[in-house]
Amino acid sequence: MIRLEFDGAIATATLARAPVNAIDEAWIARLHEVLQQAEQAAAVSVLLVRSGERTFSAGADLELMRSRFETAPGRAKMIAFVREMQRAYAHLEKSRLVSIAEIGGAAMGGGMELALACDLRMAANEAKLGLPEARLGLLPGAGGTQRLTLLCGEPVAKRLILGAEVLDGARAAALGVVHWSVPRDVLAAKARELAERVAALPSAALAACKRCISAAGKPDHDGYGMELAATEDLLASERTQALVRAFLQGRR
Repeated sequence: MIRLEFDGAIATATLARAPVNAIDEAWIARLHEVLQQAEQAAAVSVLLVRSGERTFSAGADLELMRSRFETAPGRAKMIAFVREMQRAYAHLEKSRLVSIAEIGGAAMGGGMELALACDLRMAANEAKLGLPEARLGLLPGAGGTQRLTLLCGEPVAKRLILGAEVLDGARAAALGVVHWSVPRDVLAAKARELAERVAALPSAALAACKRCISAAGKPDHDGYGMELAATEDLLASERTQALVRAFLQGRR
């Protein structure tokens, strides 16, 4: 369902459940497993999430929904399933790894929520992105209402979620939903170039930056204190000392 490959500091997770990377319990369990395996590889600092299918991910498996929504016990199972999606995406979001979503095709519903949980997003101009759950009388419950609002602000989140609007990659970039939009035929190369650029940076610094950024604006986190503590730890590391020393010598 999800292939994992390692190349130096980059782990690539390729979504491979044909034809549209529909999400079910087994898929979510595999995502947890992939994240754990990538995190346990000490040399890895970047996780590139991409699709081997034309679709990035169409969201929840329709057969799973069809088999459960008619009865109260079935609906309870659906809630448990969405809770597991939330847990998996939170795992991705909080990982020490810098995650990059390479979105070459449609990312809808739960597939879009997966992309929103990544740190960086690059989409093809032709890709389609949306959280259209309101069309079915539902809402994007795997973190979509929260992450899109934090990412783009309430006005954009209301526009896209309440209007069930689907964007192409270029419009998604203009609204800040993705960071970059490029032609589909160069997407893979550009995403790989980005992954290599990030992977060249010290992994401890990347992880510390992620922790401090995630603390911003949260009343139960002292983001400024976290910056100081992380800076103290990094200054004590041999790699940081070598890099700073080389930089200062170069300046002289």
